[in-house]
Amino acid sequence: MPEFRFASESVTEGHPDKLCDRVSDAVLDACLAQDADSRVMCDAVTKSGMVMILGEAVSKASVNYEQVIREAVKAVGCDSDEKGLDWRTMNVIVAIEDQGPDIAAALAGNRANDSVRVCMQGVVSGYATDEAADCMPLSHSLASQLCAQMDKLRKEGPLSWLRPDARVQVTVEYKDEADGAVVPVRVHCVAILYSHTQEVKADKAEKDLMEQVVKVVISERLLDSNTQYQLSARAQRSASSDAGLSGRKADADMYGGWSSGGGCTLSGRDGSTVARSAAYGARWAARSLVAARLCRRCTVQLSYTPGSAEVASIHVQSYGSSRGGGRSDAELADILEKNFDFSLSSLRRDLGLKGSQFQRLSAHGHFGRAELDLPWENPKVLK
Repeated sequence: MPEFRFASESVTEGHPDKLCDRVSDAVLDACLAQDADSRVMCDAVTKSGMVMILGEAVSKASVNYEQVIREAVKAVGCDSDEKGLDWRTMNVIVAIEDQGPDIAAALAGNRANDSVRVCMQGVVSGYATDEAADCMPLSHSLASQLCAQMDKLRKEGPLSWLRPDARVQVTVEYKDEADGAVVPVRVHCVAILYSHTQEVKADKAEKDLMEQVVKVVISERLLDSNTQYQLSARAQRSASSDAGLSGRKADADMYGGWSSGGGCTLSGRDGSTVARSAAYGARWAARSLVAARLCRRCTVQLSYTPGSAEVASIHVQSYGSSRGGGRSDAELADILEKNFDFSLSSLRRDLGLKGSQFQRLSAHGHFGRAELDLPWENPKVLK
């Protein structure tokens, strides 16, 4: 069968864009902790020595935004100007406004019956594949797991010389199956760009990363003598010398480039939004189709139109992998329509999206996270 290479990229939680995702979700969680019906759309921007949040909120919560922001930056490990930010001394700018009455009414709906209406159109996509146990693309899973391991060891001490900002790219060699599925064969390349303290020597840094990160995360069966390793220290400069913006690492949040997420931003959005509820719902649907063996991989697209809480269209693309089960993509879409209620209020309820929980998703991906027991990762039994 034909073979091809596919690369996915992820970043650690101290990357400027990911830091902004953490801040946005910290603000959201703070509102939800006091008022589960909070409606929040919050973005964050960072530059050396500065973090700014901007957006809109409708909430009964009384939140000290500056304190929330400083605690989020502290949790990531940005505690000195050498790292680009010091949570104690950085400049914090808050530009959060109440949402306008029309938008607030559309979002809030009738709280008595938890009705949610859509104030703007939205298109989201979910993806699933049988190439790994988590039903995620292997290239993306490995990149995310490498970043998670680096963050863990940096905080716990074995890699204390690491700074919070790092970038990982994993290229996997795949085989195209005749039925439209893809099968990972080997890891072709692992590239890590990292920041470090001045005390650590280059040879020790590379050895530590290989022994404690790469070889721990990636199965030995996927590595061979031809696998390439590019472990590079970035120039000694501020970790936030690049401006950070929430929502900019959509591929790292979702599917590593294998499927469009629909262009939505997840962090800083509450569960009443298309961006959050429907994105998780689309993944839930896609994983359910793969788990039921109705296809080997697929993208599920959901679209919504203004003024309605109901899904406007459901589209499934199985890449030909549903033919073995004798189903067309249109028939798969019909199965989803019969088994799922994709209205935003139902997704918000069924997926438990009213609680304060979103900071844990702000780094290392929103999907395939078995350690978090996420509702949208539990396939629905299809009838």
